[in-house]
Amino acid sequence: MRLVTLIAAIAFAAAILVISLTGGSGGGSSTGSAGPLVSGAGPTHHKGRFAPPLLDPTDVYAADRPDRLSPVVRHFPSLVYVPNSDSNTVSVINPRTYKVIRQFPVGVNPQHVVPSYDLMTLWVNNDQGNSLTAIDPRTGKPERTIPVSDPYNLYFTPDGRYAIVVSERLSRLDFRDAQTMRLRHSLPVPCAGPNHMDFSANGRYLLLSCEFDGKVIEVDLADQRVIGSLTLAPGASPQDVKLSPDGKVFYVADLHLNGVWIVDAVRPRKLGFIPTGPAAHGLYVSRDSHYLYVSNRSGGSISVISLATRKVVHTWPIPGGGSPDMGNVSADGKVLWMSGRYNGVVYAISTRNGKLLARIPVGDGPHGLCVYPQPGRYSLGHTGIMR
Repeated sequence: MRLVTLIAAIAFAAAILVISLTGGSGGGSSTGSAGPLVSGAGPTHHKGRFAPPLLDPTDVYAADRPDRLSPVVRHFPSLVYVPNSDSNTVSVINPRTYKVIRQFPVGVNPQHVVPSYDLMTLWVNNDQGNSLTAIDPRTGKPERTIPVSDPYNLYFTPDGRYAIVVSERLSRLDFRDAQTMRLRHSLPVPCAGPNHMDFSANGRYLLLSCEFDGKVIEVDLADQRVIGSLTLAPGASPQDVKLSPDGKVFYVADLHLNGVWIVDAVRPRKLGFIPTGPAAHGLYVSRDSHYLYVSNRSGGSISVISLATRKVVHTWPIPGGGSPDMGNVSADGKVLWMSGRYNGVVYAISTRNGKLLARIPVGDGPHGLCVYPQPGRYSLGHTGIMR
């Protein structure tokens, strides 16, 4: 009888170890296929872990390979969602025909379209309208609108527990339930114009850009408190933030200094600066993790940075000029989609040679467009930071 009890205890301990190593119900698989999360998946945080295990510990974007769609999204229609900030609408583009197939009203001043952590909802951030509009990506149509204070931007903690609403004009981060959007905790931040963020590879902390005072700040996610601050340079205006594939540095676009900062991901310190073009703004990693695409909004161009050498290897001018702002890469990795912020258009750009494939008229002030679905197991927010 004691032998049976001992065997049962060993089996139970082994089962607990397996659950721990795979990240539990919300962690996804660490090997093989993308191991997607399912709708309503629980948070993965427990002692010693703040995010699902990476598929490849040397590449945080290993789950984002071309067409590696989660079964959760595999049958969603492929569409491009464009929030028109000055028209208070969302335009929906068919990426195969380069045509707008529908347009619908949302709240006042929509800024970004954001995939939810569980991949099942797209959230339109109606900044001045103080609301979020939910889009069903199975139909490409709006479902409901809920009140949320000042949602300039929207992210999700890597463990899936919280949505983080970036309240720019209120200078705070609102930690909300990732499913219900119920407010859990507001964190005032010493930051003029909190803007964009990305997360460390282990999911323990985030780096937030401060548009109007030239800083980035570090926030511990376990305790939801500010733990570090770094002033980049006099006159700096940090914008989009993107973690390198190896998780060692953050890249931070600078609108006023026309390039990209390299910031240590271990502790906030400057490691370098890469000049790109006038008004560097959005940052997007190629599907093979080799390149970083940088939109130069006032320069009317895209800079391509080699992530191996940290140098610009290509500059792709938009014929006739333009204002490329924010967007993302197509699921197959072949097209970079960018909003033309001050031209009322969307650009489709070949990632093979930088050729402009289409210039599509939309509403006024197109901003944080979302290409959806995208490869990845779960979303950390913005226009699709996938892991």
